[in-house]
Amino acid sequence: MSPLSGSLAEGVHTLRLSDVALRYHVHGTGPVCVAHPGGPGIEWEYLHAPELERHLTMVYVEPAGTGGSTRLAAHPHGYTRELYSSHLAALIAHLPVDRVHLLGHSHGGFVAQYHATHRPEQTAGLVLYESAPVTGPEHGEEVARQVGQFAARHADRPELPAVMAAFASIPAIGDDEAMVAAARGILPAYVADYWADQPRWNRLRQALRATYISGRGAHGGPDLFDDREALATFRLPVLVVVGRHDVVCGVRWAEELHKLIPGARLLILEHSGHFGHLEEPDLFAREVVSFVTAGN
Repeated sequence: MSPLSGSLAEGVHTLRLSDVALRYHVHGTGPVCVAHPGGPGIEWEYLHAPELERHLTMVYVEPAGTGGSTRLAAHPHGYTRELYSSHLAALIAHLPVDRVHLLGHSHGGFVAQYHATHRPEQTAGLVLYESAPVTGPEHGEEVARQVGQFAARHADRPELPAVMAAFASIPAIGDDEAMVAAARGILPAYVADYWADQPRWNRLRQALRATYISGRGAHGGPDLFDDREALATFRLPVLVVVGRHDVVCGVRWAEELHKLIPGARLLILEHSGHFGHLEEPDLFAREVVSFVTAGN
């Protein structure tokens, strides 16, 4: 199939669902890979990967509540993994393919592994890119440890106090402006060596856009999870990708995913943080394309 028209035509599309209008972007040619960005609430543009598009038809989702996709009536609450997965299910059903590969980055990885658990018939394979098998206190403690190590490595940087203040502001985020400020403020910790090419990463920092999404269900409960039991039952191809210097979903979690999921492959990007598709784009693209095309 050549994705030249209809729901896989190059460009911007809007799929109207019962609760939202869901916008998505199509670029490239080849097997279909649907990409779900992180956050929740970070807009999709940072995940744009032209190196993948030379070999894959990339479908970049704007999750509900972000960008051109509409917000829920309960906004900023109600954006659970089940909600995101239901939107993915409708999008995949809308495309002229039976199954797709899912690439989920960060929180998008949480969504992708949920989708593969509950809707395996739509999932040809998974790229769990900076994901984790669990959230809650265990995950939070590891983030705190990694951020502490980042601070120790860069103790001589005059910019460090501002980065740490941005991390400290996260629990108090309550609107879009604060969300954008925090996302931009913590970015230096998300790159393996931000200050080695500061002009480049400053451009990414200024381009980041975000919506405040609480991470809670419509009735206020946190959308926490422990997927370990479910992941051990997976019988589909999985590629786990992680940057050696990622502070939020780092090597500890990637190695656990790799051990939990039968037959999973593990790619550690030695010179990357949270954005391996930007920090080591050629290696990232080569391995992801090889993984996706192996099943087509």
